[in-house]
Amino acid sequence: MKPIGKIIHYYDKISVAIVELTDKMKIGDKIKIEGGKNEFDQTVDSMEIDRKPVSSAVPGDSVGIKVKEKTGEGALVLRIEE
Repeated sequence: MKPIGKIIHYYDKISVAIVELTDKMKIGDKIKIEGGKNEFDQTVDSMEIDRKPVSSAVPGDSVGIKVKEKTGEGALVLRIEE
């Protein structure tokens, strides 16, 4: 697994995490979120930058992703290498 960013904000009501990226991320990537309230794996199904859908993002972007479980600020986002 490779770290690709960290969560800088979590919107509880809509289950969306804002991830500040240190590496690229794209739709379909398998990721693990750890260090927040829960640790879990999921596939990136949708991503948004400034409320606009995108299919990929690069280091330095802050991207919103829908998450399947609660998480928190400071949690690490890792790409699961296959």
